[in-house]
Order: sequence, then structure tokens, then C-alpha cells
Amino acid sequence: MENNTKTALVTGAASGLGFELALLLAKDGYHLILIDIDSKKLEEAKTNILKIHPIKIILLVKDLSLVNIAQEIYDEINNTEIDIVINNAGFGMFGTFYDTDWERDLEMLHLHIITTTHLIKLILPDMVERGSGKILNLSSLAAFQPGPLMALYYASKAYLLSFSQAISNELKGTGVSVTVLCPGPTKTSFQGVVSEGCDDNKITFNMACPKDVAAYGYKAMHNRKVVAIPGLFNKFLSILPRMLTRNRTTKIVRKIQDKNRNTN
Repeated sequence: MENNTKTALVTGAASGLGFELALLLAKDGYHLILIDIDSKKLEEAKTNILKIHPIKIILLVKDLSLVNIAQEIYDEINNTEIDIVINNAGFGMFGTFYDTDWERDLEMLHLHIITTTHLIKLILPDMVERGSGKILNLSSLAAFQPGPLMALYYASKAYLLSFSQAISNELKGTGVSVTVLCPGPTKTSFQGVVSEGCDDNKITFNMACPKDVAAYGYKAMHNRKVVAIPGLFNKFLSILPRMLTRNRTTKIVRKIQDKNRNTN
């Protein structure tokens, strides 16, 4: 794919879906700005990419849960024309809302909602002015229903889905597109973060490969698809809340979470 040495920015790029998406961009010749909080893994990601693809890579070690971090990033890259933004960084927490740590809750909300929204707010006007650009936001299958025992995670992913669909509509005719990727369970380090202090996931059915999910989302982004849900079973699960009452769906999610984390 010819891109005339364009530049893409990827958050949460040190591992998992972020790294796989960075590899796909590098394969197509995009220069990269890779952002992650883990400096060691970020350096390893850069080394691994450069072994295969001779591109330019800028690394930014940033904690995306901090207030005004999006402005800090934008100020550092302001002289670089950004053609693609992939907002991949995220984490989850398991537990009842009344019992989770508020500081950690706040970090997740800042990361998923505030930083992602602010970064788009800063970069999007430049894209619109040029008449070109693509944004890929990482939501989740969790976005389609409430999620007891991961209440804020599900809610924040619902925000990303709604926000992405809305601004995608606003951008029609501008040459800029927004895609929101909503994968189901994917075998990445995310699972380890969610499971911290718990046993490993008991439900491994429908666990996707990050390479496959990244490839699906990457293709959807380039095809300017708005909502991308990889896998037929996941597509079915995404419409299940429309077929059942919201209360019933919430109860089903609770039972799955209980079984998955052995909380019963």
C-alpha cells in the first residue's frame, strides 16, 4: 500500500493489539509515533519493528492517565503531520464499584475517555483542514451492555463507541474517517491486568488472537467502516441486548463475570 511516507500515532503500542497494529502500519511504510507507559517494552517493540521494516520511529514514554497528557503529547508532535491516530491504550479492573480503588478508577476514566477525546480534539482539526486522515478507536464488545463487576470499564467503552459513531457522522464529506473497533476477549496482556489478584480467566471460549483482531481492525479502518466487530459470534453478542431486556442482559453479564473470575 503506497502511502508516500505518512505518519501514524499509536497509543498502548508496546504490546498486544497496539504492537500488532504498529507492525501493520510499518509494513505499509508509515513512519510511527509509538506511545506507552512501559519504556522497556516500547524499546523492544521499536527494535522488533525495525528488524523488519526500515521506517522512522519516535517513542514517547507517557502515562496517558494523567491530566492534560494529551496536550503534552500534541505539543511534542505539533510539527509532525499525523495521518492516522490509533487510540489503543487501555486497561480494566475487576470488582464491585463500591470496593475498587478510586484513584485507579479515575486513571482508567482519564485514559479511556478524557485523554482519548482530548487527543482527537487536538489532532482532528488539522486532518479536516487537509481533507484527509483516519482515526481508529479501540472500544470493546463490552460497549453494548452494562457490565457488573467491571462497571466503569464497560461504561467507558460504551462512551468510546457512541462518541466514535457520532463524530464519524459529523465528518462525512471531510475526507476524514473514524472507525471504532469492538473486539471480544483477546489474548493480550490486558487479561493479566484485569486478573491481577484473581485466578486466570476460566472462560477461554471465543478468545481471539491479537494478530487477527488487529488485521480486522486495520482493514476496517482503511475501508472507512464505522463500527468493526471481529467474529460472527461477537456480532451476534453485540445485538443480543436488543433482543433481550436490558435488565436480563445485565444479569447474564454478571453470571459470566462470576464464572470467569470464580467470585461465587
